[in-house]
Amino acid sequence: MQKIHAAITAVGGYVPEYRLTNAELETMMDTSDEWIQTRTGIKERRILKGEGKGASDMAVEAVKVLLAKRNIDPKEIEMVICATTTPDMQFPATANVICDKAGLTNAWGYDLNAACSGFIFALTVGSQFIETGRHKKVIVVGVDKMSSIMNYEDRTTSIIFGDGGGAVLLEPDTDGYGIIDSILRTDGAGRVFLHQKAGGSVKPATVETVMNKEHYVYQEGQAVFKFAVKNMADVAADIMERNGLTAENVAWLVPHQANKRIITATAERMQLPPEKVMVNIERYGNTTNGTLPLCLWEWESRLRKGDNIVLAAFGGGFTWGSTYIRWAYDGQ
Repeated sequence: MQKIHAAITAVGGYVPEYRLTNAELETMMDTSDEWIQTRTGIKERRILKGEGKGASDMAVEAVKVLLAKRNIDPKEIEMVICATTTPDMQFPATANVICDKAGLTNAWGYDLNAACSGFIFALTVGSQFIETGRHKKVIVVGVDKMSSIMNYEDRTTSIIFGDGGGAVLLEPDTDGYGIIDSILRTDGAGRVFLHQKAGGSVKPATVETVMNKEHYVYQEGQAVFKFAVKNMADVAADIMERNGLTAENVAWLVPHQANKRIITATAERMQLPPEKVMVNIERYGNTTNGTLPLCLWEWESRLRKGDNIVLAAFGGGFTWGSTYIRWAYDGQ
């Protein structure tokens, strides 16, 4: 019996129209375009505007794109996993909201939160339902409205993040294409360096937590940078070694778009030249769970059947991981 792999057969993405440029940030806080670009590589980021708009609204647009590409009836989708750090609400799951808004009436699903590594984690989980034969069509979403938890008086965090997301369709493949391997890691001790102080069960929302601005992202940048540079690069190198990959036979690195220097360090550890690295951080910033699917969406037309692709990410918690994919179709 041939082994079943979960192959990505379509990719969709969405970013809001509004561009928050470095020049505009200069009018909001003590910063400059030169300061931001030197430290992050970011020129602008997209922001979701509109009353009552949340992560699900961006995800639905991405889902519609991939359904149209494959000419698939929404009712054929059996499962949706949504990787997000900014759900529409604490409950119900944003995945459920996506199913409702996109007409996926025969699908069940749930949210997965592993911060910036969430999409890789969700991709690995979703692949299990394909590989076991339980489902034939699974959608994995990575999306975040990071502007909803940004303090735009804090130049150390608000310059980094933007809004956006993407989605991939997983289907069975018996010809050796699809998700081949993943290495996933967590270290809860890292939570002190990157977290949201209030809003959870440990510290529920109160007037005091709101006034103290404890519902925004809190990050100790230097500590996070140090851990991210090492662990994201290490895990990407590990997945290559475990699967006999080399710089010559890897077609693309798809790195989490957290910081240009982290991306460069990961590529150098893998000995990959810049032309094999997907980078769009300068236009979108860090969309957390959205970065990896947005890269796949933008580069889809350049991907070829049989391409060896390595995904790598690092996120708060700490979480990190890498996934090896043998691409299943020629992009159009």
